[in-house]
Amino acid sequence: MGDVFAGLNSLSFEAGLTADEKELLYLRARTAGLQYCGSAHAVFLCELVHSLRCMISRRSAKSPAGNGDLCVGILGMGRMGKKLLLFLLAKSGIKPSYIKVSTRRPESTEKLIDTEVECFFDNRRLASWANILFLCCLPSHLPKVCADLHSNLSKSCLVYSFTSAVPCSRLSQLLGHDFILKPQYDLVACDTTDVWLSCSPLTDPLLIEASCPLTMSGGITLSPKWVCALLYILLNICTAASLGSSDALSLINSLLKEKWPHTVELDVQSFISETNATCLPKEECFPWISLTNVQTKETPLLAVLSSSNSIQLCISAAYKSLMKTPANTDTLFSKT
Repeated sequence: MGDVFAGLNSLSFEAGLTADEKELLYLRARTAGLQYCGSAHAVFLCELVHSLRCMISRRSAKSPAGNGDLCVGILGMGRMGKKLLLFLLAKSGIKPSYIKVSTRRPESTEKLIDTEVECFFDNRRLASWANILFLCCLPSHLPKVCADLHSNLSKSCLVYSFTSAVPCSRLSQLLGHDFILKPQYDLVACDTTDVWLSCSPLTDPLLIEASCPLTMSGGITLSPKWVCALLYILLNICTAASLGSSDALSLINSLLKEKWPHTVELDVQSFISETNATCLPKEECFPWISLTNVQTKETPLLAVLSSSNSIQLCISAAYKSLMKTPANTDTLFSKT
């Protein structure tokens, strides 16, 4: 059936705007772009973490069946939280029953989410359960949220913050936790911001290309330190599983080669300084890496990433492969 509103310009979003307001229309496209990129990049991270956890589970005879399953928590069901949930259900291989939501009004989400996604209002419960916890709350709510989460997060729980205006270092202080990732998006002058207003954002190849982490376009850029943090997260997961440095590198390189067979292999010096690398036995775990330092300082991995076209191609290929996978329409929002 065709669009019954086609050609009726008086009913369009722009029709009721003043001349001054129309000059700000580019902000609408950028908001859509930030929500798309934020959600897509978060799902990409979840997929890599989930894959690595499954590899660790299969490798360890002591791991119980299903130990590779990834528990994902979303704190907040505003626009960002809803968009993230949409992407998780449509694009990730995570079972809906392994996604939980904590929001001040759980009753308001009953018609929006798959019934297997449990929704409640208990931030402490969510923090103690999740392997990855996404903060999608307003900055004004953050002090109360951090008070709830403090002392309830396990060391290996990754906190992924979409809360604006609060730097990673400050969030680390509020939570008493250093396994935190906050994507740093920057806006640049561009004539192609309308790309983010696509009617089919989950499958549009232009959006997938524009949002690719290391080659973003459409007026939005992402710090390459985000990609470095992603790889250090995988390393910390291996450390939390008590894997020796040799085994950790083997798993991470295997995971990357699955995505791009021609990628170069990472070694010990890719992650830590040469001085520390020479002192690390193969059977000993990597030291725990502070993500706050990764996002605020220069790291060996940033130098490797900047100089290795092979690794850049690997990350891009893995991201595009995930996003081009047909959406799982059975578990989408009934409304978006």
